[in-house]
Amino acid sequence: MLKDKRQKLFLILAGVFITNALIAEFIGVKVFSVEKSLGFSSLDFSLLGIDHMAFNMSAGVLLWPVVFVLTDVINEYFGKKGVRFLSYMAVALILYAFIMIYVAIKLEPADFWISSHIAADLSEVEQSSIKSQVGNYNYAFKIVFGQGLWIIVGSMVAFLLGQILDVMVFHKIKKWTGEKKVWLRATGSTLFSQFIDSFVVLFIAFYIGAGWSLELFLAVGLVNYSYKFLMAVLLTPLIYLAHYLIDNYLGKELAQEMKAEAAL
Repeated sequence: MLKDKRQKLFLILAGVFITNALIAEFIGVKVFSVEKSLGFSSLDFSLLGIDHMAFNMSAGVLLWPVVFVLTDVINEYFGKKGVRFLSYMAVALILYAFIMIYVAIKLEPADFWISSHIAADLSEVEQSSIKSQVGNYNYAFKIVFGQGLWIIVGSMVAFLLGQILDVMVFHKIKKWTGEKKVWLRATGSTLFSQFIDSFVVLFIAFYIGAGWSLELFLAVGLVNYSYKFLMAVLLTPLIYLAHYLIDNYLGKELAQEMKAEAAL
């Protein structure tokens, strides 16, 4: 199987796709300041009547644009069935991971492990400083990995819906443009699917799950999408780089054959 370039390429793309989706889910629990991470003060603006808005993002946004770029690459060479298969597989594996983490959270911790992050040879002042930040290791584990049910459901539904729409829009544009304008079908489908993804996850996780107001839901959704819009545009050259590398790896004849089959 590994001697077949077509199958080997699918395995590589599938591995990178699922790994990025899985990691994005777990690092997504952290919310970071885009402005402060870039070295300047947070913006303070109003949007839709909501004051003190800033570019605070889930860390998952670092990887989700990569997932959607990979979606377009897989779509180009393996078609709708390839993307759907990997999307369903990614969701199944992410759910499996959440179940196993839930089991791990419920396990009774060893007595020594709860404070194992505090070295015994530290001074009392240093130990006290660490305890003030993370006193109970088990509690910290539960807080970091124990994401709420609404967040998990919202993320999974948004991901699947985004993938389905990405595939649909990608092939619609490709029918209009043929093999030309790779940037239009890749970036266009990503921008559309990311728009839906941005609002669906917030609607389920926070509008329904946390009782956010409609104004807050829309304002945060627009801020999140503005970041994803920018990243989708900036990552467009990666699509061309991926095409170049894959076409060279497969050879012109096999690459064209796979693209033709994927378009059916």
